[in-house]
Amino acid sequence: MPFRLALLALTLTLTPGPQWPVGPPPPPVVRSWKPPPGPYAPGHRGIDLGAPPGTPVLAPTTGTVTFAGPVGGRGVLTLTLPDTGTPPLRTTFTPVTPLVKTGTQVPPGTPIATVNPGPHCPENCLHWGLLKGRQYLNPLNLLHPKPSRLLPWGAGAAAGAGAGAGMWAGEWVGPWAGVGMNWGG
Repeated sequence: MPFRLALLALTLTLTPGPQWPVGPPPPPVVRSWKPPPGPYAPGHRGIDLGAPPGTPVLAPTTGTVTFAGPVGGRGVLTLTLPDTGTPPLRTTFTPVTPLVKTGTQVPPGTPIATVNPGPHCPENCLHWGLLKGRQYLNPLNLLHPKPSRLLPWGAGAAAGAGAGAGMWAGEWVGPWAGVGMNWGG
């Protein structure tokens, strides 16, 4: 049992976590997340990061490019994240010039696009969005996942821990376990 716990701790330590899509250093957030009160109401469905044209956009985590091209006259790139449930999480970037093609699998830190000038911000920025299905979420939650909780081996199933039991109850929930608890940010 101590070996299993040490192996789990080593795996968690060596697994790279999500990172900012521009930088280092972390960019300024020039416009924050303001979820709309309803699906068609006004709001800001992502965050805007200060970034001049030509700034490399990096994959914030492992993913597959599922769209790279123009939408409404602006370049957009969508990265679908594995092991994030059904439907999977998708993170979007605009205005950009994609550097990779649809279908490309990328590890964290891979240059996937460059920032283009655009009318979205008073000054140049990168709009970073996050979706689960059709629901927009706060992309900053990717950088600040909820803290992990360790339970005794097998205690989740025996104690009837339910939703929080994760892999302790025999269910592997992936590296995003608990992140979806408070997407509204």
